[in-house]
Amino acid sequence: MNDPVPAWRLDGRVAVVTGASAGLGAYFAAVLAGAGADVVIGARRGAELATVRERVLAAGRRCVAVAADVTDADDCAALVAAAEELGGVHVLVNNAGTGYAARAERDDPDRAAALIEVNLLGAYRMAAAAGRAMIARGAGGSIVNISSALGLGPGDVPQAAYSASKAGLLGLTRDLAQQWSGRHGIRVNALAPGFFDSDLTAPLLTRADGLAAVVARTPLGRVGRLEELAGPLLLLASDAGSYMTGTTLCVDGGWTMH
Repeated sequence: MNDPVPAWRLDGRVAVVTGASAGLGAYFAAVLAGAGADVVIGARRGAELATVRERVLAAGRRCVAVAADVTDADDCAALVAAAEELGGVHVLVNNAGTGYAARAERDDPDRAAALIEVNLLGAYRMAAAAGRAMIARGAGGSIVNISSALGLGPGDVPQAAYSASKAGLLGLTRDLAQQWSGRHGIRVNALAPGFFDSDLTAPLLTRADGLAAVVARTPLGRVGRLEELAGPLLLLASDAGSYMTGTTLCVDGGWTMH
């Protein structure tokens, strides 16, 4: 029987992770490095990237940190250029995002537009920049858009702008997969986490009532652990998922079943 482990490895490849200064993005960078990839990390909080970079270097991989805002096309191009200097962009993890809770009738449309600019249009810009480089190299690649279980169904906290941006990422995923997978060998998939400890979920999960509400709705009866996202991420990023494109992989403890 063939050994399945090599298919999960990313040796010789370069991955770009946006929103990598903390939370899920910082963890994703470490997972990709652990699988053998060199990593380009980007975030608006450039100073905080130094700690993440040290973790990647400690894993024996190369790492370039770029202070970048995905709402700026030039910054997106700079992230791809940094990956090209390391050998080419092979994997993109579109993780940069922001969020807030507000009832729609009281929300500021400009605030909602700014969120969508980061979460959806920022991912579009990064995918386009990485896609151009992958197409030019002619060797395919993998794009993983980090959506959310809230892109698949509403939660108990009102956050229409965030949910809309994450649902939009699923449409972006499917269309880019349709455009690029067969013609250029670029697989495009979405990873939709449920509730994990992160900067975005802290305002909810650090409240006893908020945590209780999430746990009550989750069949597994708890929030997720970061290490439970490692396998799903690597499945989509590596050759282990070579027959997957245009799909959404939901990792939520069963939360969306309700």
